[in-house]
Amino acid sequence: MKIRSPNKFKDTDSFRARWKEIDGKLDLDDEVESPGPLGSALEKGGWSLSNRFAVQPMEGWDAHADGSPSEETFRRWRRFGESGAALIWGGEAFAVVEDGRANPNQLFHRDSDRSCRTLESLRQAITAGHDAIGNEAPTASVVGLQLTHSGRWSRPTTAGPSPKIAFQHPILDERVSATAEQLLDDGELESIAERYIEAAVCAQKAGFDFVDIKACHGYLLHELLSARTRPGRYGGDLEGRSRLLREVIAAVRSAAPGLGVAVRLSVTDVIPFKKSHQGEGEPDWPEGEPYPHGFGIDPADPQNPSWTEPMQLITLLQEAGIEWLNLTIGSPYWCPHRQRPAQYPPSDGYPPPEDPLVGVAAHLQAARAVRQSFPHLGLVGTGWTYLQEWLPAVAQHEIRNGFQDVVGLGRSMLSYPELPRDVIHGRAMPKKLVCRTFSDCTTAPRNGLVSGCFPLDDHYKSHPAAAELKSAKASARKGNAR
Repeated sequence: MKIRSPNKFKDTDSFRARWKEIDGKLDLDDEVESPGPLGSALEKGGWSLSNRFAVQPMEGWDAHADGSPSEETFRRWRRFGESGAALIWGGEAFAVVEDGRANPNQLFHRDSDRSCRTLESLRQAITAGHDAIGNEAPTASVVGLQLTHSGRWSRPTTAGPSPKIAFQHPILDERVSATAEQLLDDGELESIAERYIEAAVCAQKAGFDFVDIKACHGYLLHELLSARTRPGRYGGDLEGRSRLLREVIAAVRSAAPGLGVAVRLSVTDVIPFKKSHQGEGEPDWPEGEPYPHGFGIDPADPQNPSWTEPMQLITLLQEAGIEWLNLTIGSPYWCPHRQRPAQYPPSDGYPPPEDPLVGVAAHLQAARAVRQSFPHLGLVGTGWTYLQEWLPAVAQHEIRNGFQDVVGLGRSMLSYPELPRDVIHGRAMPKKLVCRTFSDCTTAPRNGLVSGCFPLDDHYKSHPAAAELKSAKASARKGNAR
């Protein structure tokens, strides 16, 4: 499929024409103001923010084996602080148990004493980043910690997948060699919930303003939202499928009064995709067959979202005291072209089966759908990086019109953490730093290496892992050519 990269659109009118071709309701501003809407303050849901940028959780696969941060970890967190973004959504995902890690080098909750020290040092790294940028630091900021259990996608050792599943899935089980023996029973789920509480208490002691109870991208609490076939109190109808998420929220609020609680939510899903024999991305589900295994997806027409259950869930979350959501869609494990739109796939991925701008649009459309039903809820949007130089103009349009409150940046923060400051202060975006979605930050960890922007960040260009990454990519190309 021939794709026109965003940086090939030379003027606003040409980009707008393509943008509106995807959805006539989409638009962008002709001029990016300084400080403008993106630099405006916000008081909402108990949070005070001096601008409208957020850093999304970005894991580096670079913690020590005991779950403590390495110098690579500290560097990334300092750079997040140096971004000037008023909201640090979570730094990176912090696994609540050792065997719930998505990789062997993920931060995880050990005992409370060690975890509290770890989290305090990471919180200090954000402060050091703020200090380093002087008067460009946010005057009002909020810093959170994302808590997770990887569930089906647990891979805590180099031996391979070690899935902990909420229900048996006809497609995804095979991808991680999951069997009925890996099904978590209700007691095991409740034990995991206790660890969320312990980790949240540590986060509060370490100085974090809130915790994110992660319910997205196919990890445990998100998978439970699709567990219609699961018997017992944590499956079946939406009340059962959302019960553990709501119980964790309530327990954290009780154990850590004063600590904010928020949720990153995959608000709609996409059917699983796979690489075809021709090397292209294609659905891994029979056309026309109902798909009952997703959340926020129309089972009878699984190519389209269904907003009924997501809106019902958000109502339940509001009743549980949630005032901020970080919205995303799908999962990088089975629909990466939608979850993180990119022109270049990682080594284990597939070329995009659609213009990645369609994926960006899907993220914005999801946020707009939630905003229409919940005008007073704090919303962080996702999916921005692929826009490249057009990111500020599109983001300003969405913020100015109130479609979302905060622009959440992930991959772009690895190559260009200064982006929020440069936009707010009216400086040009250096082309050599703008993320072009080469996907090396994914290819590297897929091959057991640390994650970072190897093409654009000088630190990773000269990193010992760079040569191994080059070799892994060459091997993948040879395999694709066969």
